[in-house]
Amino acid sequence: MTICSIPVHARIESLNWENQFFAVNSGILRFDDGAPLLAEQHLDPYSRIQAKIPTQQTALLDGLQLFGFKLVEGEVDLAMTVGMQNAAPSVQLATSVDIPVLRDLAAKIFTQSRFRTPWYQPGDSGRFYAQWVENAVLGSFDHECLLLKDAGVIQGFVSMRQLNEREARIGLLAGRGVGAQLMDAARFWCQLRGLQILRVATQISNTAALRRYIQSGATIESTAFWLYR
Repeated sequence: MTICSIPVHARIESLNWENQFFAVNSGILRFDDGAPLLAEQHLDPYSRIQAKIPTQQTALLDGLQLFGFKLVEGEVDLAMTVGMQNAAPSVQLATSVDIPVLRDLAAKIFTQSRFRTPWYQPGDSGRFYAQWVENAVLGSFDHECLLLKDAGVIQGFVSMRQLNEREARIGLLAGRGVGAQLMDAARFWCQLRGLQILRVATQISNTAALRRYIQSGATIESTAFWLYR
């Protein structure tokens, strides 16, 4: 029996990689009209449950809040057409030699995310993104990491993942004052592979990133809420 009058149909999928990395017992809701009606006893075995919902689904938001879910962060997903006029930028492909510096940069830059306190331990966000950029260099999850250097010093980086025969997604992008060059590098990476669409997501609160992506030609495709219980 549910604790609210707003029906929520969902299954819970265990987040195995995150559970190992953060040493927690967490799952994520997968919404499906054909799934069972969510009930308190389905949630209780987990120390944390995540949910990502489109912002326009206010009834679902209300239903989850009655189960004790709280808003953690908003997310904006953007997309742009790659085109064929992208010149080759002065970037390098990251190698294993660059990993220690990249890990340190990512840990310092990506401190504010949905992997924040009180839901996670202090430092977990930076540690998560440090691992993300290392995986990108090694071709795990994201496929490559591109570097912008000045006199041998890394000024910025962008990780890239090909989604299918037409699309790619930016994983991480960071660098003070070099965002435009990194976006050029990302588009050129797509162009070399014959991809037409470049996707990227960022937090609603990250207005600097939103401005950069829009100035580079991206348009907003969707918005979502992340909620935790």
